[in-house]
Amino acid sequence: MFYYDPTYILLLSAILLALFAQTKVKSAYSKFSQVSNHRGMTGAEVARRILDRNGLQDVKIERIGGNLTDHYDPRSNVVRLSEGVHDSASIAAVGVAAHEVGHAVQHNTGYMAIRLRNAVLPAAQIGSTIALPLVIIGIIFSAFKTLIPIGIVLYTAVVLFQLVTLPVELNASRRALTTVYEIGFLDAEETDGAKKVLSAAALTYVAAAASAVLQLLRLLLLAGRNGDRD
Repeated sequence: MFYYDPTYILLLSAILLALFAQTKVKSAYSKFSQVSNHRGMTGAEVARRILDRNGLQDVKIERIGGNLTDHYDPRSNVVRLSEGVHDSASIAAVGVAAHEVGHAVQHNTGYMAIRLRNAVLPAAQIGSTIALPLVIIGIIFSAFKTLIPIGIVLYTAVVLFQLVTLPVELNASRRALTTVYEIGFLDAEETDGAKKVLSAAALTYVAAAASAVLQLLRLLLLAGRNGDRD
């Protein structure tokens, strides 16, 4: 039976890894969001200083709701910081804000991994929506088995997107940590704290990539088993 096949162990592994990553992020962020940086600068102030330093005066900074909802929107050319980062002078806030600014710098400099991720994005969006349903339909209804390889190819785009996202995020964190220390926004000990926060955040992207790979492996196993029955 499809719904009770042993390949679900792959999905369980992915879920457990994602839960572990989320726990690490929440723990690190909770700890260092309670520790103020020695200069008393908020995340928004640090973001603005780094943007201006890189000639990105046209990039705006906006406060948004939620927790750890921070992101850079290249379409609107805006760095959006959650309230806990925008208004806070904590070590975690400075690290997260600098990380998001790192994405703005990547876009401005034409960072190769960003360009590749943007190229893959349309196919990945389609794949994340319809790849699994196509494979399921192809397995359940033999008349539509040609949908199976189509679904697998589309899901491969999802995997590629997640894998390319890893160097993008790691590079943004590396830029952030180097910048906040060299400029003096954080001292050595504070930078180490920010590194722990960003390293934990990076683990969520590792988990997402691993989950995508495991799901692709599962689809390949299901497709292979279905072919053996023909």
